[in-house]
Order: sequence, then C-alpha cells, then structure tokens
Amino acid sequence: MMTPSSVNIFSVGSRPHTPAYAVATLVTDRQHHADMRASLIGGGFSQTDCEYLAIDNTGNNQADAYRGLNALLNAAQAPIVILCHQDIRLIADGRAHLDRTLAALTEADPTWAVAGNAGGIGPGRLAIRISDPHGRNRHIGKLPARVQSLDENLLIVRRDARIGFSIDLTGFHFYGADICLHASQTGHTAYVIDFHLEHISPGRKGADFVAAETAFRAKWSKALSPRWLQTTCSLIRLSPGPVNRAMQGRFDRVFSGVVRRLPRSSGWKRLKAERA
Repeated sequence: MMTPSSVNIFSVGSRPHTPAYAVATLVTDRQHHADMRASLIGGGFSQTDCEYLAIDNTGNNQADAYRGLNALLNAAQAPIVILCHQDIRLIADGRAHLDRTLAALTEADPTWAVAGNAGGIGPGRLAIRISDPHGRNRHIGKLPARVQSLDENLLIVRRDARIGFSIDLTGFHFYGADICLHASQTGHTAYVIDFHLEHISPGRKGADFVAAETAFRAKWSKALSPRWLQTTCSLIRLSPGPVNRAMQGRFDRVFSGVVRRLPRSSGWKRLKAERA
C-alpha cells in the first residue's frame, strides 16, 4: 500500500542505527517543529534511539498529508512511527508511559495497527484523551477504546502492519479515518489510548474540508459495504449505491446533529460544556 515517493525528507539530527521510534511530521512552521521536538526529547524520546523525520512545507507545499505521510512511513526505520502535527506538546506522559501503554495494547489485541488520542467509536460516540483549545485534560470513554477513525494530530503506526494512506485521495483532512479503514481492510484494528498530550491548534473546517469529505465518501463508498463512519468532526454515510452527493451531505449533517443528542452518545455534550 505504501509506495515510493520523490518527496524530499530530511532528518533532524543523526539517525540512530536501530531506532525504537520514528517521529515524522509535515512542517509549515519551523519554530513549532523545534518546540515539538524539544518537548518529545525532554519526555524521553531521545535522539540516541529515536529518529526525527520531516517534510518541509514552509514554502510551497511539497506534499499533502496523503502523499507526504506515505513517504515518511516509507523512510522510517523504527518499528513504531509517530505521525504527528508540529504543534503537539507533552504534558506529563512521556516515553516510558507510551512504552507501557503500547505493550499493554499489544497484549490485549496483537492485531492493532494504529493508535491515537481521539477518534470515533460509532455514530455519536467519541473516545478522547487530550488537552486542546476545546478543553483541558479531556478524558472521554473507557480506554483503550477500539475506534473506526482517529484524529490526525497523533497517529501511532506499527510499521510491520504494512498499512498506509490512499494514493487516490489528496489534501489534509480525513487521512486519520483513511488509514484506519485501510487497517480494517487487512484485519487490523485501531484504538484511542490513554496517552495525554497537548494539541495547540483547535483545527478548522474550510472549503477544503468539504471537498475532502466528498472525495473521501466517494472513494470509500465504492470499497465498503454500507455503513456509518464516525470521525471526531463528522458523521459520514458510506453507501455504494447511486446517490446525490449534495443531498447526502445535507442529510448526514442533519442526522449527525440528531445522533449527538441521543442518550448513548458520548463526547459531544461534554465538549460543548468545555467550550463554554
């Protein structure tokens, strides 16, 4: 699934011979990236046995998320690849905590392929462990929680699962859901784990988000049996049948609002209170 790429990848510092982790990032702000590296190094992700890989998007974008992150996965040598945004920061949980958490997850479910700190379990139900502009120290759901999708700020990928991102999608949205679906197609699983960090950005939805959602729905509707897919910011109906895309999108938004208010839903009401 992962394919060679001509994207220029640079390594920050010397690359260890046998790295335990790779930290891989698309960089648009060098100071953010430097601060992120300092935070991780201070939390135990030492450059003596962790490799730091990046793609420089500070000028014209070399690569979007799908193409760029596939290239970073290809370049990584470590068995665990942390694909992360440049504006994450550790709080108290460091490498030792992640080591224990992933070891416990592997013991509980050896088929896991990708993990993160926020994702969609099912219609209206989220699992979250993060601090961000929406709220501090957010912990929603019993963790680890098996999920359908993961938020893109943190994607921890097992390289031996041999999964990647779609080569027929582009942009900077829905790639967390995309890699989870690829994992599912190969018999692997995805989880939100208890690894608390801070994400500085609140995220945004613009015209590119709507276009990415339309392309994502069209691609995966052809590949999967009909289902609802819950992400942290959208509820999408994947259906292989002929459908009016504009009407489907409007229906999804109305239905998503109803589902979030059901008694079984989780995450949404607490998020609303935290925003207030």
